[in-house]
Amino acid sequence: MGDTPTYIKSLLTPNGKKPAGRRVWSLDLETIWLPFFMATTLQGDTAIPIDALGAPLRLAYNQDGSVKFSRTGRPVIKVVKPIADSVKLVRENFAANLMAYSFEVAQSNPKGFEALQRNAVKAGKPINTADRENLQRAIAEAQAKAMAEATAEPTAEPPQKVAVPV
Repeated sequence: MGDTPTYIKSLLTPNGKKPAGRRVWSLDLETIWLPFFMATTLQGDTAIPIDALGAPLRLAYNQDGSVKFSRTGRPVIKVVKPIADSVKLVRENFAANLMAYSFEVAQSNPKGFEALQRNAVKAGKPINTADRENLQRAIAEAQAKAMAEATAEPTAEPPQKVAVPV
């Protein structure tokens, strides 16, 4: 076994309660992203504008300048672009680091990596087979039920029309 970097070990260690609030890439904006980007800006690693850090959520506007509303009638609130772009960069770099680490381990221990991969596929095969069979059975049952309902004769009176106040 090789020495796993601390930053990889820390990704696999439980370390606290889940925060509640506006999430960006499934992480809380107020308790995770803002303090992180304040620290990186203070250290000179990022250059996020101070107003973006102070007001990270903004009202969205249509192209004509009017306030944008969702289909449910609520105003649309968006994460300010410099923060959203920085989160995207972190996400892309995170994925690249995961891939690089996997490649390094596979290169340093190809026989072990291949054996683990082969054994994982072998261990997962009965599970995948059972899931596929259960899904096929559930689909067949749903189709049979739909067919039975479509061909069944109505046994009750049709519903009465009810006036709905406007």
